[in-house]
Amino acid sequence: MARLKLFLPLIIFAALAVLFWRGLSLDPQELPSALLNKPVPEFSLPKVADSEKVLRKADLPKEPLLLNVWATWCISCRVEHPYLNKLAEQGVPIVGVNLKDDDTAAQKWLEKFHNPYLFSIADREGRLALDLGVFGAPETFLVDAEGTIRCKHVGVVDDRIWQTKLQPLYQKLKTQHWDEFAGELSDSLLSRCQ
Repeated sequence: MARLKLFLPLIIFAALAVLFWRGLSLDPQELPSALLNKPVPEFSLPKVADSEKVLRKADLPKEPLLLNVWATWCISCRVEHPYLNKLAEQGVPIVGVNLKDDDTAAQKWLEKFHNPYLFSIADREGRLALDLGVFGAPETFLVDAEGTIRCKHVGVVDDRIWQTKLQPLYQKLKTQHWDEFAGELSDSLLSRCQ
């Protein structure tokens, strides 16, 4: 028994090392979304640009779009923002969900860095983000014309993510209904939207 006590710290260290190694090998981009292939949750929240205007799920455009969760306090959002402006200039509709932020700060941010959003929802308490299963900002959802979430991306949307993950599905959604092409998509492409 005394010898076992000598090896106990080594056993605990080894167990912690294995857990730490396993945690480092996980890809944060592959966080599963409980809402994949489910409708965007119902919401009733103010518009960032006009807090008197209440927005609802019915106000989302009836076309494929990106639903982007962002905040002025989010450093990665600042990195992502120029690319979202580029996508908006190319005609990609983007709706913003401003997470736990101050409306005035958000308005100044959009004036300073330009506004890629058709409109931005003020999710001051984070309820919509919670309903979407958001872990933090930025997170982006690809939503089809019927308001169903078809893909989720955790982290910055840049050219690589757009070209390899979001754009192929976005282009298909623009020309076909999901049911018409979902069976044609490769498992590897769909697995990237988990």
